[in-house]
Amino acid sequence: MDLERVKDDITEVVATREQIHNRIVEIAAAISKDYGDRDLLLVGVLKGAVMAMADLARAMQRHVEMDWMAVSSYGSGTKSSGVVRILKDLDRDITDRDVLIVEDIVDSGLTLSWLQTNLLSRGAKSVEIFTVFRKPEAAKVHVDVKYVGFDIPPAFVVGYGLDFSEKYRNLDCVAVLAPKMYS
Repeated sequence: MDLERVKDDITEVVATREQIHNRIVEIAAAISKDYGDRDLLLVGVLKGAVMAMADLARAMQRHVEMDWMAVSSYGSGTKSSGVVRILKDLDRDITDRDVLIVEDIVDSGLTLSWLQTNLLSRGAKSVEIFTVFRKPEAAKVHVDVKYVGFDIPPAFVVGYGLDFSEKYRNLDCVAVLAPKMYS
């Protein structure tokens, strides 16, 4: 979906489709270099990371395996509740695996901190994080994110997998949702 269709619902564009694509290609090259010939398991966090996972995997110049988890701390609101629930778990054992969590956005850091600790407790050799977007000003806990696409302001954003009540995920850019849409 292009921006024209929802222009009255947003206040500004944070990242265009081209900017997102170019940054993911750069990060994919860095990941490929960092992991060399080691097996790498990408773990996408559903539903928001679907676009990022697909684009990152296609941009990688190496073989990668993919798996998915669904965790939630939001419900239908615009702020994290801080309580994490696993809605869909991994399909494979990650013992002695190098794992790269693929996330759409790091906001408070609460969910991602919990997820990283959870995967390490399952015996992963390493657990690193890639996120397309990070809101440094919104952080409540420190999370060491190795690969960051863009640092953005603490506004509520949608598009490129990010949603509000399951809408706007298929917007081809990332934009600030107008407060009138959720207040």
